[in-house]
Amino acid sequence: MFNVSLVQFTSSTDWRWNLKQAVELMAQSLAFQPSLIVLPENIFLFDAKQMRTLAEGEGTEIILSEIMSFARQHQVYILIGSHPMAKRPDGSDVKDGRVRQSCLLISHEGKLVARYDKVHLFDVLVNDKAAVYQESRFIEPGDVSTVVYDMAGVKLGLSICYDLRFPELYRCLLEQDADLVVVPSAFTHKTGSAHWHTLLQARAIENQYFMLGVNQAGWHNETRRTFGNTVAYSPWGDMLGCLDDQEVSVLNVALDLDEIEMVRRAMPCKGHRRIR
Repeated sequence: MFNVSLVQFTSSTDWRWNLKQAVELMAQSLAFQPSLIVLPENIFLFDAKQMRTLAEGEGTEIILSEIMSFARQHQVYILIGSHPMAKRPDGSDVKDGRVRQSCLLISHEGKLVARYDKVHLFDVLVNDKAAVYQESRFIEPGDVSTVVYDMAGVKLGLSICYDLRFPELYRCLLEQDADLVVVPSAFTHKTGSAHWHTLLQARAIENQYFMLGVNQAGWHNETRRTFGNTVAYSPWGDMLGCLDDQEVSVLNVALDLDEIEMVRRAMPCKGHRRIR
């Protein structure tokens, strides 16, 4: 079994408070002996206007240092669902005061071993109190490339939130032999209640790998509410566990990786594909 702990959170605009609470939740998960802990999108800051300030200030160094130390001390991989980065992977500066929305994988040795920058930005109209979402005002889209990292034989695919609506990304992760794919998110309550489970289950079924949706939950301010429902789906599309739409908690799930081969052997969809 491959144990994963999925942290559901209600992030604020105070990165120090968010960091303290996140570390406490990660510590609670250790009794489960997870190989991987996954944090949601915007885990350390839920305020797009402050992203560049956090990216360039001391906060980023403090946050990464503490998360790396925790990973090293407890010999566990930690996925930071997203963190604002002022530099691109090639070291060049992100322009126009924007940032990259970066998913960061910290190894059990406390090292940054993989980074994925969010490709699809949430520029939409939603019938809720926030009404207009325009991530591109504050975020530069990542390079159109997919990331799969091999964790000692377990291949982890990375994606973020709105990416979930674009199945071609998840097909690319399948082509890179992903065993499980994470979707750290801040899905709104409106869109999440309509589509969250449907999309995650569909991605799991069509690609025959584990899908882990790790979401923010509850009210963050007077207009912004997220859906929660952090959940894991098997390669057959079975729900392996799910939280509700409010609670700050940890979902612990044991993944039977042998199920991937069982499902693919019985129904070899990848080999049956005719359209590419």
